[in-house]
Amino acid sequence: MSTHADQTRKHVKLLAYAGLIPFVGMAILMWLIDADLHPFVTLALAGYGAAIVSFLGGIHWGIGFRNVARMHNAPLFNFGWGVVPSLLAWIAITMPAYAGLPLLAFILTLCYMVDRKAYVEAGLQDWLPMRLHLTVVAAMSCLIGAAAT
Repeated sequence: MSTHADQTRKHVKLLAYAGLIPFVGMAILMWLIDADLHPFVTLALAGYGAAIVSFLGGIHWGIGFRNVARMHNAPLFNFGWGVVPSLLAWIAITMPAYAGLPLLAFILTLCYMVDRKAYVEAGLQDWLPMRLHLTVVAAMSCLIGAAAT
């Protein structure tokens, strides 16, 4: 791998792990603030979780478009699955935090389970260890935040 590719991978990983800061920060904050502020922080945590889940679905559209460009025939799975996480996240953010945050944790886990197969098929399996770390921390943050409600 070239030096430029190594640098890019390093920057991507840095950005990805930095994306955990809001998850961890808000989950901890839930345990430190007065109960009357919980609705604001849980909404922020759920909203951020929903945005990340939607991003994870969007990656599949990128994979699908790349497949179309390379093979002129991409499986519809990439495009179909790509919208499912955002629809599920939309449901989760309409629920009370004690139910919506665990649902987001489940969706994050489901996304990882789908990605374990889809990333391998797309030649992206080198990213799976990082995806597992991100999923575990993000899902646990949602559960920890929900436990504080």
